[in-house]
Amino acid sequence: MKYAAHLGILSSLVSIALWLIFVFYNPYNSEQVSNNVLLRSGLFLLAPACLALIGSIIKNRIIMFIAFIWSLPISLYLAMTPSFFNLFIVTSICYLFSAIWMRNRQKKQMQD
Repeated sequence: MKYAAHLGILSSLVSIALWLIFVFYNPYNSEQVSNNVLLRSGLFLLAPACLALIGSIIKNRIIMFIAFIWSLPISLYLAMTPSFFNLFIVTSICYLFSAIWMRNRQKKQMQD
C-alpha cells in the first residue's frame, strides 16, 4: 500500500503544480485571470488534487475514487487540447490506479 500512497501523493502534487501553471503562468494566455476562471478551475482541478493528497496520506481508497470521479470531466476536456495541460488526464488516471492498488492491497491483507 506504500507504493499506492506514493503514486497518489505524486500525482496530486503534479496536478497542483499543473494547476498553478494553468492559472498563473499560462503560456497560452497572457491576460489577467478572472475570478470566474480561478474559481472554476480551482473547484475542478485543485480541489480534487487536494482531496487526493489527503486520501493518499490517510490511505483511503474511497477518497481516491471520489477525487478521480470529480476530476475526470475537466481532465477529459483538457486531454483534447494541444498543450501540455493534457497531462491532467494522466494525474486523474493515477488517482484511479492508486485507489485500485489500495483496494487490492487491502483485500490481500484481509486474506492473510
